[in-house]
Amino acid sequence: MTAPVATPLPPAPAAVQATPGALKPIAPTAAPGSGRRMDDFRSERRQTQEGGRTVFREPGRVIIQDPNGQSFVRHNEVDRFRYGARDVRVTRDGNDTRTVVVRPDGTQIITVNDRDGRLLRRIRRDDRGREVIIIDNRPRGGPGFGAGLAAGVVAGAIGGYFVSLPPPVLRIPQDRYIVEAEDAPPELLYETMMAPPVERIERRYSLDEIRYSPSVRQRMPSIDLDTINFETGSWEVPPDQAAKLQAIADGLNRVITANPRTVFLIEGHTDAVGNEVDNLSLSDRRAESAATLLTQQFNVPAENLTSQGYGEQYLKVPTDGAERRNRRVTIRNITPLLNGGQASLPPPPPGTAPPRR
Repeated sequence: MTAPVATPLPPAPAAVQATPGALKPIAPTAAPGSGRRMDDFRSERRQTQEGGRTVFREPGRVIIQDPNGQSFVRHNEVDRFRYGARDVRVTRDGNDTRTVVVRPDGTQIITVNDRDGRLLRRIRRDDRGREVIIIDNRPRGGPGFGAGLAAGVVAGAIGGYFVSLPPPVLRIPQDRYIVEAEDAPPELLYETMMAPPVERIERRYSLDEIRYSPSVRQRMPSIDLDTINFETGSWEVPPDQAAKLQAIADGLNRVITANPRTVFLIEGHTDAVGNEVDNLSLSDRRAESAATLLTQQFNVPAENLTSQGYGEQYLKVPTDGAERRNRRVTIRNITPLLNGGQASLPPPPPGTAPPRR
């Protein structure tokens, strides 16, 4: 993977005022199950040149192409948290934007983004004021963590977020490193979701470093949801296949119950048919669709899931033709990457309320 030229990350679309030189926010994403397909978005896609980059805007997505051909896609995850909410409040705190989604039971999901829309923190606070910090992306000093040039960080790559590491040395069987959900018993799915990194994690990684660095993600085992077969050009999960996610959802809920700070990355992939921009958008929508379905049908907490599309970059079957196995969604537990390989601290005991932030 070649490092793109230095470009700041576009702001994650959110209810924030655009800063000079920053990309503008984008419209809320279309709801999964809306029946729309990739063909519908081509006529609504707008292409501009900004700071040497090619920027594509379409409903729900911003796609960036650097001059050397490196591409990535961004969307607003807060939209997914709005499902079933009784209230959504957006306020400004200095340069930061704070979005509070209030659920019917009084639980608040608090998302803090910086002036460019980058995620700083994600917090769940119950009706008694007890907090669980799910993601803390704030720099903590020292090298790395999305700032400066830590070991392995490629200068200028995707705003400094691309980390180059050597391939991990596997000490577990390949079929335990990448698990096929269709043939895996529930206990194996759960064990994979709880599995430790395959190599030692040297430091904490930011969420953007994890999103945009395949060699970082490869430190964690994954599960391919080959039980879901997407039609070409579509991100809808067919109703007859949705029920196949029950075992996955049970495992996710079991892990999150044991550790409420767990974060799972839902990755979307396409085959190599079609153009790169279409495939990035399509894969990102597939990942979001799977995450939304897990929440709406199986009650997996939305805030413990994050999604990202990779288009045709990581083909499972190396072919330029249509291939069902390449149109897939992958799940992996990224908590050890966020925490630097350290187990999360247990949640605070009942009755304690940390200071409000």
